Amino acid sequence: MNFDTGNTSFMLVATSLVMLMTPGLAFFYGGLVGRKNVLAIMLQSFISMGWTSVLWFAFGYSLCFSGNGPIIGNLDHAFLMGIHPTDVLPGNNIPVIVFIAYQMMFAIITPALITGAFTNRIRFGSYFVFLTLWLVCVYFPAVHMIWGGGILQQWGVLDFAGGIVVHATAGMAALASVFFVGKRKVLEKGPHSIPLVALGTGLLWFGWYGFNAGSELKVDGVTSLAFMNTDTAASFAAMTWLGMAWVFEKKPKLLGLLTGSIAGLATITPAAGYVTIPVAALIGVIAGVVCYFAVNLKNRLGWDDALDVWGVHGVGGILGVLLLGLFATTSVNPAGANGLFFGGGSFFVKQAVAVLGFAAYAFIFSYVVLVLMDKFNQVRTTKEEETVGLDIALHGEEAYLAD
Repeated sequence: MNFDTGNTSFMLVATSLVMLMTPGLAFFYGGLVGRKNVLAIMLQSFISMGWTSVLWFAFGYSLCFSGNGPIIGNLDHAFLMGIHPTDVLPGNNIPVIVFIAYQMMFAIITPALITGAFTNRIRFGSYFVFLTLWLVCVYFPAVHMIWGGGILQQWGVLDFAGGIVVHATAGMAALASVFFVGKRKVLEKGPHSIPLVALGTGLLWFGWYGFNAGSELKVDGVTSLAFMNTDTAASFAAMTWLGMAWVFEKKPKLLGLLTGSIAGLATITPAAGYVTIPVAALIGVIAGVVCYFAVNLKNRLGWDDALDVWGVHGVGGILGVLLLGLFATTSVNPAGANGLFFGGGSFFVKQAVAVLGFAAYAFIFSYVVLVLMDKFNQVRTTKEEETVGLDIALHGEEAYLAD
């Protein structure tokens, strides 16, 4: 069978855009931390680009997308055995290799999202082990169950681009890590470079078009819908967050607008190809309000989620899946479903059960594995290491050298 060159070209671009999101995340997180911890947090993103790719090649893709198991796949395609350059993805007429690469980029960024929660408090070796175990035991089963033919996909659960698979799981794992490591012993004054955060946000927003629109895996009307919904939700969420900060904090803040846009992007992700554009605008507004108050709740409760991973990605991902259960309509995507407001009450129940169940599992697994890891090797950094800064203490490098 011949490849569809248009779809293939589009998916190669989308894959590249999603790849760009991980360096974007590194800049976003790097700007939010203090000057002494920039390289440590950036390294945690970039190491995922390397190590996750190795795991994906070795067995990750196979566990996610081969076999008919209800929870996890098999090792039929370990080390990409049996995959040939001429193999075509059914229904899309793109090379299977392109699909493998595209999904690999999702696997890379998902655990990297978690790192913003425990910034300055986790040893690099411990993070490396956690990254590996979390991918194998949380991310790979989630992909298989929802996108790889597993039990939730068969049940009718929908997740267009990763509200459950990416954001809910990463956000709840982040919260678990915060509860385990506790508060920072050495508090930073705040973001050391908001321009760096703005650069990271721009790269993330740009890459998110590939993240969401590319999840259709071909070029059609749904691709265009997902693209437009992505920008619409992000824009409305950004303006909502900015407005709320202006009201409650008395000043319009760039950091608030940037954070709001990410909240909107995370929340629209599961619904991008299943809802109308006006609904995407509404989702953006709801995301801006709910995630803003979630972050403020976290602050009042004293949870030291340093970079608001739970409030933005965790809450945003769960919220997006629930809103999908309310507003999905087959009028824009016949391959989707009708939400509660369109007569699909059972679909809403399925979405709620799936996202809340996986959120709980990601939280419990993450907390338990950190406890077990700590019994063999200290997970948390010392006060002395926090005082010096992780860049010097753990990596022997400095982001900014003195004149």
